Amino acid sequence: MGRPRGFDEADVVRSAAKLFAVRTYDGTSVDDLVSHLGVHRNSLYKTFGSKRGLYLTALKWTVEHQVAGLAARIAETGGRAEGLQQVLADAVTGTDLDLLLLAAVERAPVDAEVARLVGEAFTALDRAVATAAPAGGDDDAPTLPPAATALLIGLRTRSRSGTADEDGIRAGAALAQHLGRS
Repeated sequence: MGRPRGFDEADVVRSAAKLFAVRTYDGTSVDDLVSHLGVHRNSLYKTFGSKRGLYLTALKWTVEHQVAGLAARIAETGGRAEGLQQVLADAVTGTDLDLLLLAAVERAPVDAEVARLVGEAFTALDRAVATAAPAGGDDDAPTLPPAATALLIGLRTRSRSGTADEDGIRAGAALAQHLGRS
C-alpha cells in the first residue's frame, strides 16, 4: 500500500493553470512547478505523468471552468447590451482567458491535443455569442460569432500586454452593443 497523496490535486491543477498562464508552457520548468506548487517531483510525475500531462490537465480545467463559465455568462445576458458590456469588460481585463490565449499561440501549432482543446474553447465562446446575438436576417450572422470571439481574444491580448487604450475599450463596448439588444 502506497503513501496517501500529500496534496490536493484540484488545487495543484488550478495553481499550475495560473503559472502556465503567466509564464507559458516553454517558460515554465519542472523545477518551477515543483517549487511553485509545493509538490515533490516524483509526486508530480506519478500523478500527471509529465510536465505536458500537467499542462493538458490545467488547460482542460481552464476550458471546463473558466472558459465555460465565461461562455455561460455571455449566454445568460440574453443579448442585453449592458449585461454583455460588463461580461466582456470583465473578460478583457480579467485573467480567465490567459492560458487559452497562450495555448493558442504557443502550443496549439505544435501539439494536436492542445489545438483540439483550444478549438473546443473557441467553439464554446462562438456558441455563447450566437446565443446572445439577436436573431434576424443579417447576412453576416454566421460569421459574427467567430469574429466576436476573435475580437474578444484580441482585446484581452491588448489588455494583457499593457497596451489597452480608449480605442480598445470602445471596441469592446461596440462589440457588446452590436451583439446586444438595447
